[in-house]
Amino acid sequence: MEIRYSSEAEAYRLKIREILKNNLPADWKGIGALDEEAREKFAEDWKKVLHVNGLLAVNWPKEFGGGGLSFIERVILNEELTKAGAELDDVKLALGVNQLGPTLMAVGTQEQREYFLPRILSGEHQWCQGYSEPNSGSDLAGLAASAYRDGDEWVINGQKIWTSEAHTANWIYLLVRTDAEAPKHEGVTFMLVDMNQPGVEVRKVVNICGSHDFNEVFFTDARTPHKYVVGEVNKGWSVSTVLLSEERGNDPTQRGIIHRAQLDALVEVARQRGVTNDSVMRQRLVRAHTDVEIMRWIGLKMLSDALNDRPTGPEGSLFKIMWSQYHQRLTNLAMDIIGIESTTPWGMKPANFFIDLPGAPFSTRSWMWSFLAARSDTIRGGTGEIQRNIVGERVLGLPKEVRMDKGPWNQTLR
Repeated sequence: MEIRYSSEAEAYRLKIREILKNNLPADWKGIGALDEEAREKFAEDWKKVLHVNGLLAVNWPKEFGGGGLSFIERVILNEELTKAGAELDDVKLALGVNQLGPTLMAVGTQEQREYFLPRILSGEHQWCQGYSEPNSGSDLAGLAASAYRDGDEWVINGQKIWTSEAHTANWIYLLVRTDAEAPKHEGVTFMLVDMNQPGVEVRKVVNICGSHDFNEVFFTDARTPHKYVVGEVNKGWSVSTVLLSEERGNDPTQRGIIHRAQLDALVEVARQRGVTNDSVMRQRLVRAHTDVEIMRWIGLKMLSDALNDRPTGPEGSLFKIMWSQYHQRLTNLAMDIIGIESTTPWGMKPANFFIDLPGAPFSTRSWMWSFLAARSDTIRGGTGEIQRNIVGERVLGLPKEVRMDKGPWNQTLR
Protein backbone atom coordinates (compact mmCIF):
# COMPACT_ATOMS: atom_id res chain seq x y z
CA MET A 1 0.00 0.00 0.00
CA GLU A 2 1.27 3.47 -0.86
CA ILE A 3 -0.06 6.52 0.92
CA ARG A 4 0.08 9.80 -0.96
CA TYR A 5 -1.14 13.29 -0.26
CA SER A 6 -3.07 15.03 -3.01
CA SER A 7 -1.25 17.20 -5.55
CA GLU A 8 -2.86 20.28 -3.98
CA ALA A 9 -1.57 19.25 -0.57
CA GLU A 10 1.93 18.68 -1.90
CA ALA A 11 1.88 22.10 -3.58
CA TYR A 12 1.04 23.61 -0.20
CA ARG A 13 3.94 21.65 1.33
CA LEU A 14 6.35 23.20 -1.17
CA LYS A 15 5.02 26.64 -0.30
CA ILE A 16 5.68 25.99 3.41
CA ARG A 17 9.20 24.78 2.69
CA GLU A 18 9.96 27.92 0.72
CA ILE A 19 8.70 30.14 3.55
CA LEU A 20 10.81 28.24 6.07
CA LYS A 21 13.87 28.44 3.84
CA ASN A 22 13.47 32.19 3.49
CA ASN A 23 12.85 32.91 7.17
CA LEU A 24 14.96 30.50 9.22
CA PRO A 25 18.68 31.23 9.73
CA ALA A 26 21.03 29.58 7.26
CA ASP A 27 22.79 27.68 10.07
CA TRP A 28 19.53 26.68 11.78
CA LYS A 29 19.76 23.37 13.68
CA GLY A 30 16.38 23.45 15.40
CA ILE A 31 14.95 25.15 18.43
CA GLY A 32 16.39 22.41 20.61
CA ALA A 33 19.87 23.70 19.81
CA LEU A 34 19.13 26.98 21.59
CA ASP A 35 19.55 27.71 25.26
CA GLU A 36 16.53 28.82 27.28
CA GLU A 37 17.05 32.54 26.78
CA ALA A 38 17.62 32.14 23.04
CA ARG A 39 14.50 29.97 22.73
CA GLU A 40 12.41 32.68 24.36
CA LYS A 41 13.74 35.26 21.92
CA PHE A 42 13.24 32.98 18.93
CA ALA A 43 9.68 32.19 19.98
CA GLU A 44 8.80 35.87 20.21
CA ASP A 45 10.21 36.63 16.76
CA TRP A 46 8.97 33.41 15.15
CA LYS A 47 5.36 34.06 16.12
CA LYS A 48 5.46 37.28 14.14
CA VAL A 49 6.97 35.54 11.11
CA LEU A 50 4.30 32.84 11.19
CA HIS A 51 1.54 35.41 11.62
CA VAL A 52 2.75 37.56 8.70
CA ASN A 53 2.92 34.51 6.44
CA GLY A 54 -0.52 33.24 7.43
CA LEU A 55 0.87 30.16 9.19
CA LEU A 56 -0.10 30.88 12.77
CA ALA A 57 -3.66 29.56 12.60
CA VAL A 58 -4.04 28.06 9.14
CA ASN A 59 -7.38 26.37 9.70
CA TRP A 60 -9.04 29.02 11.85
CA PRO A 61 -11.92 30.56 9.89
CA LYS A 62 -10.96 33.75 8.12
CA GLU A 63 -13.60 35.65 10.06
CA PHE A 64 -11.52 35.03 13.18
CA GLY A 65 -8.22 36.01 11.58
CA GLY A 66 -7.14 32.55 10.48
CA GLY A 67 -6.14 31.13 7.13
CA GLY A 68 -9.46 29.42 6.45
CA LEU A 69 -7.68 26.29 5.25
CA SER A 70 -8.49 22.64 5.90
CA PHE A 71 -7.25 20.11 8.44
CA ILE A 72 -4.84 18.59 5.93
CA GLU A 73 -3.06 21.93 5.50
CA ARG A 74 -2.61 22.13 9.27
CA VAL A 75 -1.16 18.61 9.31
CA ILE A 76 1.26 19.44 6.50
CA LEU A 77 2.29 22.65 8.21
CA ASN A 78 2.97 20.78 11.45
CA GLU A 79 4.95 18.13 9.58
CA GLU A 80 7.20 20.67 7.88
CA LEU A 81 7.68 22.75 11.03
CA THR A 82 8.63 19.57 12.89
CA LYS A 83 11.11 18.52 10.22
CA ALA A 84 12.64 21.99 10.39
CA GLY A 85 12.85 21.99 14.19
CA ALA A 86 10.52 25.01 14.41
CA GLU A 87 7.25 23.35 15.40
CA LEU A 88 4.45 25.29 17.04
CA ASP A 89 4.54 23.40 20.33
CA ASP A 90 8.15 24.31 20.95
CA VAL A 91 7.45 28.01 20.40
CA LYS A 92 4.66 27.89 22.98
CA LEU A 93 1.74 28.52 20.71
CA ALA A 94 -0.23 25.31 21.07
CA LEU A 95 -2.23 26.19 24.16
CA GLY A 96 -3.62 29.38 22.67
CA VAL A 97 -3.72 28.77 18.92
CA ASN A 98 -4.44 25.05 18.70
CA GLN A 99 -6.55 24.53 21.82
CA LEU A 100 -8.14 27.55 23.46
CA GLY A 101 -8.84 29.43 20.23
CA PRO A 102 -10.88 26.63 18.59
CA THR A 103 -12.65 26.02 21.92
CA LEU A 104 -13.78 29.66 22.10
CA MET A 105 -14.98 29.44 18.51
CA ALA A 106 -17.02 26.36 19.41
CA VAL A 107 -18.52 27.29 22.78
CA GLY A 108 -17.39 30.83 23.67
CA THR A 109 -19.52 33.95 23.55
CA GLN A 110 -19.21 36.50 20.78
CA GLU A 111 -17.68 38.94 23.25
CA GLN A 112 -15.05 36.36 24.28
CA ARG A 113 -14.17 35.64 20.66
CA GLU A 114 -13.85 39.30 19.75
CA TYR A 115 -11.63 40.04 22.71
CA PHE A 116 -9.41 36.96 23.06
CA LEU A 117 -8.92 35.57 19.54
CA PRO A 118 -7.06 38.59 18.09
CA ARG A 119 -4.83 38.68 21.18
CA ILE A 120 -4.01 35.00 20.82
CA LEU A 121 -2.88 35.63 17.25
CA SER A 122 -0.92 38.77 18.06
CA GLY A 123 0.86 37.11 20.98
CA GLU A 124 -0.34 39.77 23.41
CA HIS A 125 -1.85 36.94 25.44
CA GLN A 126 0.35 33.96 26.31
CA TRP A 127 -1.64 31.06 27.73
CA CYS A 128 -1.10 28.18 30.14
CA GLN A 129 -3.45 25.43 31.30
CA GLY A 130 -4.64 25.04 34.91
CA TYR A 131 -5.88 21.46 35.14
CA SER A 132 -3.70 19.16 37.27
CA GLU A 133 -3.59 19.52 41.05
CA PRO A 134 -1.42 17.83 43.71
CA ASN A 135 -4.14 15.30 44.56
CA SER A 136 -5.90 15.07 41.20
CA GLY A 137 -3.54 14.43 38.32
CA SER A 138 -5.01 11.61 36.25
CA ASP A 139 -8.28 11.97 38.19
CA LEU A 140 -8.94 15.47 36.91
CA ALA A 141 -12.56 15.42 38.08
CA GLY A 142 -11.27 15.21 41.66
CA LEU A 143 -9.95 18.77 41.53
CA ALA A 144 -10.26 20.90 44.67
CA ALA A 145 -9.47 24.44 43.48
CA SER A 146 -12.69 26.40 43.99
CA ALA A 147 -14.42 29.64 43.09
CA TYR A 148 -17.43 31.49 44.42
CA ARG A 149 -19.35 34.29 42.83
CA ASP A 150 -19.09 37.82 44.21
CA GLY A 151 -21.32 40.09 42.16
CA ASP A 152 -20.00 40.22 38.60
CA GLU A 153 -16.77 38.45 39.54
CA TRP A 154 -15.58 35.05 40.65
CA VAL A 155 -13.13 34.67 43.55
CA ILE A 156 -10.68 31.78 43.07
CA ASN A 157 -8.67 29.84 45.66
CA GLY A 158 -6.57 26.73 45.29
CA GLN A 159 -3.50 25.30 43.62
CA LYS A 160 -2.53 23.91 40.22
CA ILE A 161 0.65 21.98 39.47
CA TRP A 162 2.68 20.79 36.46
CA THR A 163 1.54 23.96 34.73
CA SER A 164 3.70 24.15 31.62
CA GLU A 165 5.00 27.64 30.73
CA ALA A 166 3.13 29.36 33.56
CA HIS A 167 6.29 31.41 34.14
CA THR A 168 5.99 32.93 30.65
CA ALA A 169 2.18 33.17 30.47
CA ASN A 170 0.01 36.14 31.35
CA TRP A 171 -3.33 34.29 31.10
CA ILE A 172 -4.50 30.89 32.29
CA TYR A 173 -7.57 28.84 31.49
CA LEU A 174 -8.57 26.56 34.32
CA LEU A 175 -11.17 24.28 35.78
CA VAL A 176 -12.44 25.14 39.27
CA ARG A 177 -15.13 23.65 41.47
CA THR A 178 -18.09 25.96 41.80
CA ASP A 179 -20.57 23.55 43.42
CA ALA A 180 -19.11 21.39 46.18
CA GLU A 181 -22.33 19.38 46.56
CA ALA A 182 -22.56 18.27 42.93
CA PRO A 183 -21.12 14.98 41.60
CA LYS A 184 -17.44 15.44 40.82
CA HIS A 185 -17.89 15.63 37.03
CA GLU A 186 -20.49 18.31 37.59
CA GLY A 187 -20.18 21.50 39.57
CA VAL A 188 -16.98 22.36 37.66
CA THR A 189 -16.58 25.61 35.69
CA PHE A 190 -14.14 26.60 32.93
CA MET A 191 -12.72 30.11 33.46
CA LEU A 192 -10.22 32.48 31.83
CA VAL A 193 -8.05 34.31 34.37
CA ASP A 194 -5.57 37.17 34.07
CA MET A 195 -2.38 36.08 35.85
CA ASN A 196 -1.10 39.63 36.34
CA GLN A 197 -2.86 40.23 39.64
CA PRO A 198 -1.83 40.01 43.32
CA GLY A 199 -3.80 36.80 43.99
CA VAL A 200 -1.79 34.66 41.55
CA GLU A 201 1.64 33.27 42.47
CA VAL A 202 3.83 31.12 40.21
CA ARG A 203 6.56 28.92 41.69
CA LYS A 204 8.93 27.09 39.39
CA VAL A 205 9.39 23.32 39.40
CA VAL A 206 12.79 22.12 38.15
CA ASN A 207 12.71 18.64 36.64
CA ILE A 208 15.28 15.86 36.81
CA CYS A 209 17.02 17.26 33.72
CA GLY A 210 17.57 20.60 35.43
CA SER A 211 15.02 22.29 33.15
CA HIS A 212 12.31 24.71 34.20
CA ASP A 213 9.35 23.93 31.98
CA PHE A 214 6.51 23.64 34.45
CA ASN A 215 5.36 25.24 37.66
CA GLU A 216 3.01 25.39 40.61
CA VAL A 217 0.35 28.12 40.48
CA PHE A 218 -1.37 29.33 43.66
CA PHE A 219 -4.62 31.32 43.73
CA THR A 220 -5.46 33.35 46.83
CA ASP A 221 -8.66 35.33 46.37
CA ALA A 222 -7.76 35.87 42.72
CA ARG A 223 -10.58 37.31 40.64
CA THR A 224 -11.98 37.08 37.14
CA PRO A 225 -15.11 38.66 35.64
CA HIS A 226 -18.18 36.48 35.16
CA LYS A 227 -18.03 37.29 31.44
CA TYR A 228 -14.83 35.18 31.28
CA VAL A 229 -16.65 31.98 32.18
CA VAL A 230 -16.62 29.76 29.06
CA GLY A 231 -19.81 27.77 28.61
CA GLU A 232 -22.26 27.43 31.46
CA VAL A 233 -21.47 27.64 35.17
CA ASN A 234 -21.06 24.12 36.60
CA LYS A 235 -20.80 22.69 33.06
CA GLY A 236 -17.08 23.15 32.56
CA TRP A 237 -16.43 19.45 32.09
CA SER A 238 -18.10 19.55 28.68
CA VAL A 239 -15.97 22.57 27.72
CA SER A 240 -12.80 20.74 28.75
CA THR A 241 -13.89 17.82 26.54
CA VAL A 242 -14.10 20.16 23.55
CA LEU A 243 -10.62 21.49 24.32
CA LEU A 244 -9.21 18.00 24.80
CA SER A 245 -10.43 17.00 21.36
CA GLU A 246 -8.40 19.88 19.92
CA GLU A 247 -5.36 18.93 21.99
CA ARG A 248 -5.28 15.32 20.80
CA GLY A 249 -6.28 15.88 17.21
CA ASN A 250 -3.55 18.23 16.12
CA ASP A 251 -0.52 16.09 15.35
CA PRO A 252 -1.37 12.57 14.10
CA THR A 253 1.77 12.34 11.97
CA GLN A 254 4.24 14.42 13.98
CA ARG A 255 5.29 11.67 16.39
CA GLY A 256 6.49 9.44 13.59
CA ILE A 257 8.63 12.27 12.21
CA ILE A 258 10.11 13.14 15.59
CA HIS A 259 11.01 9.56 16.49
CA ARG A 260 12.36 8.77 13.02
CA ALA A 261 14.77 11.72 13.26
CA GLN A 262 16.00 10.66 16.68
CA LEU A 263 16.38 7.01 15.69
CA ASP A 264 18.32 7.92 12.53
CA ALA A 265 20.67 10.00 14.68
CA LEU A 266 21.15 7.13 17.13
CA VAL A 267 21.94 4.72 14.29
CA GLU A 268 24.66 7.11 13.19
CA VAL A 269 26.03 7.23 16.74
CA ALA A 270 25.99 3.42 16.80
CA ARG A 271 28.02 3.36 13.58
CA GLN A 272 30.51 5.85 15.01
CA ARG A 273 30.85 3.72 18.13
CA GLY A 274 31.35 0.53 16.11
CA VAL A 275 28.51 -1.37 17.77
CA THR A 276 26.38 -2.10 14.70
CA ASN A 277 28.04 -5.50 14.30
CA ASP A 278 26.85 -6.56 17.73
CA SER A 279 23.86 -8.86 17.15
CA VAL A 280 22.02 -7.74 20.29
CA MET A 281 22.46 -4.05 19.48
CA ARG A 282 21.34 -4.66 15.90
CA GLN A 283 18.23 -6.46 17.12
CA ARG A 284 17.36 -3.57 19.47
CA LEU A 285 17.82 -1.07 16.64
CA VAL A 286 15.65 -3.21 14.34
CA ARG A 287 12.91 -3.27 16.96
CA ALA A 288 13.14 0.53 17.25
CA HIS A 289 12.83 0.84 13.45
CA THR A 290 9.77 -1.42 13.49
CA ASP A 291 8.17 0.62 16.30
CA VAL A 292 8.71 3.88 14.42
CA GLU A 293 7.12 2.47 11.28
CA ILE A 294 4.13 1.23 13.27
CA MET A 295 3.74 4.69 14.82
CA ARG A 296 3.93 6.24 11.37
CA TRP A 297 1.14 4.00 10.09
CA ILE A 298 -1.04 4.55 13.17
CA GLY A 299 -0.60 8.28 12.64
CA LEU A 300 -1.71 7.94 9.02
CA LYS A 301 -4.72 5.88 10.14
CA MET A 302 -5.69 8.63 12.61
CA LEU A 303 -5.22 11.23 9.86
CA SER A 304 -7.42 9.21 7.50
CA ASP A 305 -10.14 8.96 10.16
CA ALA A 306 -10.04 12.72 10.74
CA LEU A 307 -10.21 13.52 7.03
CA ASN A 308 -13.18 11.19 6.57
CA ASP A 309 -15.04 12.46 9.66
CA ARG A 310 -14.65 9.13 11.43
CA PRO A 311 -14.29 9.30 15.21
CA THR A 312 -10.89 8.33 16.56
CA GLY A 313 -11.10 4.87 18.05
CA PRO A 314 -8.62 3.23 20.41
CA GLU A 315 -5.74 4.44 18.23
CA GLY A 316 -5.27 7.56 20.35
CA SER A 317 -4.74 5.62 23.59
CA LEU A 318 -2.74 2.87 21.88
CA PHE A 319 -0.56 5.51 20.22
CA LYS A 320 0.16 7.18 23.57
CA ILE A 321 1.08 3.85 25.19
CA MET A 322 3.32 2.94 22.29
CA TRP A 323 5.33 6.12 21.84
CA SER A 324 5.88 6.65 25.56
CA GLN A 325 7.24 3.14 26.07
CA TYR A 326 9.19 3.28 22.82
CA HIS A 327 10.96 6.50 23.80
CA GLN A 328 12.06 5.01 27.11
CA ARG A 329 13.43 1.91 25.36
CA LEU A 330 15.23 4.02 22.74
CA THR A 331 16.94 6.26 25.28
CA ASN A 332 17.90 3.18 27.33
CA LEU A 333 19.51 1.87 24.16
CA ALA A 334 21.25 5.20 23.63
CA MET A 335 22.82 4.97 27.10
CA ASP A 336 24.07 1.46 26.32
CA ILE A 337 25.54 2.56 22.98
CA ILE A 338 27.26 5.62 24.43
CA GLY A 339 28.60 3.58 27.33
CA ILE A 340 30.57 5.03 30.21
CA GLU A 341 30.29 8.57 28.86
CA SER A 342 26.57 8.45 29.57
CA THR A 343 27.46 8.74 33.27
CA THR A 344 29.53 11.90 32.76
CA PRO A 345 28.57 14.52 35.37
CA TRP A 346 26.12 17.13 34.17
CA GLY A 347 27.82 20.18 32.69
CA MET A 348 30.76 18.33 31.09
CA LYS A 349 30.56 17.87 27.34
CA PRO A 350 32.99 15.21 26.07
CA ALA A 351 33.30 14.43 22.39
CA ASN A 352 30.24 12.81 20.87
CA PHE A 353 28.23 13.26 24.09
CA PHE A 354 26.06 16.01 22.65
CA ILE A 355 24.66 14.74 19.40
CA ASP A 356 23.43 17.00 16.60
CA LEU A 357 20.16 16.04 14.96
CA PRO A 358 19.72 18.59 12.17
CA GLY A 359 16.12 19.53 11.58
CA ALA A 360 14.77 17.66 14.61
CA PRO A 361 13.45 18.97 17.94
CA PHE A 362 16.18 17.11 19.82
CA SER A 363 19.03 19.07 18.20
CA THR A 364 22.23 19.21 20.29
CA ARG A 365 20.49 17.99 23.45
CA SER A 366 22.43 15.27 25.19
CA TRP A 367 21.21 11.72 25.02
CA MET A 368 21.35 11.79 28.81
CA TRP A 369 18.87 14.71 28.78
CA SER A 370 16.56 12.71 26.53
CA PHE A 371 17.01 9.63 28.71
CA LEU A 372 16.01 11.49 31.86
CA ALA A 373 13.14 13.34 30.15
CA ALA A 374 11.73 10.07 28.81
CA ARG A 375 11.14 8.78 32.35
CA SER A 376 8.02 10.96 32.53
CA ASP A 377 6.62 9.92 29.13
CA THR A 378 4.46 7.15 30.58
CA ILE A 379 2.97 9.59 33.10
CA ARG A 380 2.48 12.93 31.35
CA GLY A 381 -0.36 13.50 28.94
CA GLY A 382 -2.39 10.63 30.40
CA THR A 383 -0.66 7.82 32.28
CA GLY A 384 -0.16 4.41 30.73
CA GLU A 385 -2.55 2.95 33.31
CA ILE A 386 -5.30 5.38 32.31
CA GLN A 387 -4.78 4.64 28.60
CA ARG A 388 -4.97 0.88 29.23
CA ASN A 389 -8.17 1.36 31.21
CA ILE A 390 -9.65 3.26 28.27
CA VAL A 391 -8.76 0.46 25.86
CA GLY A 392 -9.91 -2.23 28.27
CA GLU A 393 -13.26 -0.65 29.05
CA ARG A 394 -14.19 0.94 25.72
CA VAL A 395 -12.69 -1.56 23.28
CA LEU A 396 -12.48 -4.90 25.06
CA GLY A 397 -15.61 -4.39 27.16
CA LEU A 398 -13.85 -5.17 30.44
CA PRO A 399 -15.30 -3.98 33.77
CA LYS A 400 -13.94 -0.79 35.30
CA GLU A 401 -10.78 -1.05 37.34
CA VAL A 402 -11.36 -1.75 41.03
CA ARG A 403 -10.27 1.22 43.13
CA MET A 404 -8.32 -0.07 46.12
CA ASP A 405 -8.91 3.15 48.06
CA LYS A 406 -12.67 2.50 47.97
CA GLY A 407 -14.76 -0.15 49.73
CA PRO A 408 -14.42 -2.21 52.90
CA TRP A 409 -11.11 -3.88 51.86
CA ASN A 410 -9.47 -0.50 52.33
CA GLN A 411 -9.73 -0.96 56.11
CA THR A 412 -7.64 -4.11 55.85
CA LEU A 413 -5.00 -2.31 53.81
CA ARG A 414 -4.74 0.32 56.50
